[in-house]
Amino acid sequence: MHKKNNGRLDSLLQANAARLGPVMADPEAYRLQIIYTQIDRDARNRPVFTDYYYRDLPAEYFYPASTVKMPAALLALEKLNRLGIDKNTPLHTDSLSGISAAVTADSSAENLEPSVAHYIKKIFLVSDNDAFNRLYELLGQEEFNRGLWEKGYPSSQIRHRLDVALPQEANRRTNPVKFMRNGTVVYSQPEQVSRLEFPPRHDSVGRAHYAGNQLVRAPFDFSVKNRLLLKDLHQILRSIIFPESVTSGQSFRLKEDDYRFLYRYMSQLPTETTFPVYDTAEFHRNYVKYLMGGADAATALPAGLRIFNKPGWAYGFLTDVAYFADFANGVEFMLSATLYANSDGIIGDNKYDFETAGKPFLKELGWLIYEAELQRARKHKPDLQRYKVTYEKEQQP
Repeated sequence: MHKKNNGRLDSLLQANAARLGPVMADPEAYRLQIIYTQIDRDARNRPVFTDYYYRDLPAEYFYPASTVKMPAALLALEKLNRLGIDKNTPLHTDSLSGISAAVTADSSAENLEPSVAHYIKKIFLVSDNDAFNRLYELLGQEEFNRGLWEKGYPSSQIRHRLDVALPQEANRRTNPVKFMRNGTVVYSQPEQVSRLEFPPRHDSVGRAHYAGNQLVRAPFDFSVKNRLLLKDLHQILRSIIFPESVTSGQSFRLKEDDYRFLYRYMSQLPTETTFPVYDTAEFHRNYVKYLMGGADAATALPAGLRIFNKPGWAYGFLTDVAYFADFANGVEFMLSATLYANSDGIIGDNKYDFETAGKPFLKELGWLIYEAELQRARKHKPDLQRYKVTYEKEQQP
């Protein structure tokens, strides 16, 4: 059951505008969008959702950055289930001339082998770009997009790899891959070339941008960049956290073990992992926790709280899509937000307002909703046992 009522969220944000800082003072300039879902459980622990939207503007483009890694992980697991291949099976990626090199080893893995499981770990623990690119190549551009469209996300366009500048035609091509078991190939997939024709878009942002070292005094054209709507990201996360709440057409074809695996690495902190081992000065406990954590190493989150999320940040855009489970207090909710923190309007100069405006806003927004949820009366206390995970190394307070 889903209800929509925006008044309560609007009132809460306006009443706390000073606390929320410059973003709340001018939400249009920051291209702010928020979705907040209250979750109530019935007597049988079944969730009932009440969705609140702030500036629900699907046509207002934001660059999804690393949030695209979440559906990549889900579709990759779904593909393995279709093929009958375990997610820990070594995955070797062949080279594609002029596009990407071969990958046949991974020094960060316990067995030194790349695999879909290990790539997904790195995606959720530290938002690893290379890990996403390998999954993009496993899926292929066409299968990636059709998979999302068929699940009810027709506005999605996943058009390119991340953190590597390639022409559109190069991103249509994806590498040959093969799964190995004891030195034997158990599945081989040749190079793929996507024949998809994407509907044309006209998404431009900013007042100037850099093309190489040249400043161009015109908006940056995002029309051939990735696109994912915030409401779609929110729904994709809901379909994983609450798989029973979506239709069979929307659901990802995953096993119970896949859900357990996802819950572990969506909520685990970089400081709690054994493989990979991260430099925790850089990849600190809140490295990918923007809502409430503020991506701030010093911020301590409440004991008993776990955040299952996927953020993204690039070109001045900051986005986080999250489910919160407070096992100590019996509190749960979903919160997704995106904003554009780029006061000079220049894209590509790496002078974004992430630290002064974007991250502080997401941190305070998360705390604001969490505090409201602590005070909210619930007829039935939720049983959150499904989401409880034992991590490799428990985080110390």
